[in-house]
Amino acid sequence: MKCFKKYYRKVRIWNLQANLVIIALWILFMPNFTPLKTTADNIFEVSLNGTVVGTLGNKADAQKCLRDARRVIASQSEELVMAKADLTVAGSKALWGKVDDKSDVTEKMIEILSGSVITTLERSYTLKINTYSINLSCIEDVLELLKSSLSKYDTESQYDVNLVLDPSREVNVLTTQVATTGEIEKEEEAKNGLPQSGYNEFLATIVGDVAPTTEEKSFEDYELGLQSIDFGDKIEIVEAYMPQEEISDLDTAIAEVTKDKETNQIYEVQSGDTLGTIAEKFGLSLQELIDMNDAIESETSLIRVEDEIVVTVPEPELSVVYSAQEYYEEDYEAEVQYVDNDSWYTTESKVIQEPSAGHRRVVALKSYENDKELSTEIEKEEVTYAAVPKIIERGTIVPPTYIKPISGGRLSSGFGRRTSPTKGASSFHKGVDWATPVGTAVMASSSGVVTRAGWGSGYGYVVYVSHSDGRQTRYGHLSKILVKVGQSVSQGEKIALSGNTGVSTGPHLHFEILIGGTQVNPLDYLN
Repeated sequence: MKCFKKYYRKVRIWNLQANLVIIALWILFMPNFTPLKTTADNIFEVSLNGTVVGTLGNKADAQKCLRDARRVIASQSEELVMAKADLTVAGSKALWGKVDDKSDVTEKMIEILSGSVITTLERSYTLKINTYSINLSCIEDVLELLKSSLSKYDTESQYDVNLVLDPSREVNVLTTQVATTGEIEKEEEAKNGLPQSGYNEFLATIVGDVAPTTEEKSFEDYELGLQSIDFGDKIEIVEAYMPQEEISDLDTAIAEVTKDKETNQIYEVQSGDTLGTIAEKFGLSLQELIDMNDAIESETSLIRVEDEIVVTVPEPELSVVYSAQEYYEEDYEAEVQYVDNDSWYTTESKVIQEPSAGHRRVVALKSYENDKELSTEIEKEEVTYAAVPKIIERGTIVPPTYIKPISGGRLSSGFGRRTSPTKGASSFHKGVDWATPVGTAVMASSSGVVTRAGWGSGYGYVVYVSHSDGRQTRYGHLSKILVKVGQSVSQGEKIALSGNTGVSTGPHLHFEILIGGTQVNPLDYLN
């Protein structure tokens, strides 16, 4: 028994010594396995974009590794790089655990980020024109594009474009400032604190002291050509980062912004216009003009002065407004003169003097938007020989109007030749008939004086009314007359009741309008 106990003690000592040796070797050769605090999650598995990249002792180390990896990726390009970086850190509790070296974790993150690069964003400038926008690679391209829009009209390069901060915006947004090249140079000198010097300063003083002359200018005194120019649209320029494929090269951008595009506009019909002349004016075929206007059904559709119709006008994306002083000689027409005649109707007129054109020399300030002339202001005019105006005598009295003499009724017989008339009736119908029940109210078609009211042979009971424009209306086949000869009646006033008297095949109203004693088609004169 004593031997057994002695042997047991030796075994325990050997076991303890072996354990100590093992621990020493583990500490010596396995430094990444460390004792961990057990009060909370104390070891963290780190994943990036769904791939495990290692195990670390805390979340802060994982975040630092990601920052270091991103820094390396960013350093590989001069521009902004976007890459997917979905970091996941899962914690757990353990007594002992293997913690990876942070540099190894960072290297694995770099490898994953390199394969997850979405795109490289390049610095660019977005030029916005109203709601349209285009991206350019540098500010020099923006300026070149803007200058190309002006150069079509500023052929001598008198003006230049500056980019300035837009005072109406709180963020850093640039807008345009167009000025003469001389003005821009002076502004640059003022910014740099450079005063005018020597002769230029002396000359500026002299010019500033000269009082403006009141003597009338001769044609040679006017400075012809471009007087002002600017952009007609709101322009904004902002710095941005864009994928390369979304950035336009300069030539493409210039073509896109300056080329004419078809734009719908409203045109107000002028005196003398026809559908054909309007289509020709805007470079359209007649069918194209008809197709874009629902109210125009065909080439024979009627249009009136001041009607509004849709046309297409070629316009660039960026409009330019400018004014130019121009000299020209032209034949001109004097304004038409009118002589009012208070005894004539407004439908009557007579030319009492034929016109002839005059000739003049002119300096005028003209305003344009692109190629469209907006206004003309004559600065100086010299008439070589005066135009003779056209003089027209015209009436001032508004002529009477004519209305249908009954309400309702069915048109049963029109004006003109007819076949198989009622026995005793003419084969040429001198009015129109409306079938209507006996006793329907008959009204005066226009104001006038009753000249006949009674029996009229084939008309049966009939009423004649004479009107101030010399016309006469007749109402036949009446059942009852409600007016007397010499009585004045107003338009719409009841003068009789319809019937079936005289030569008639049924209850109706026969109605005539006579001009110069001759019947005309009443339907052509009713409002």
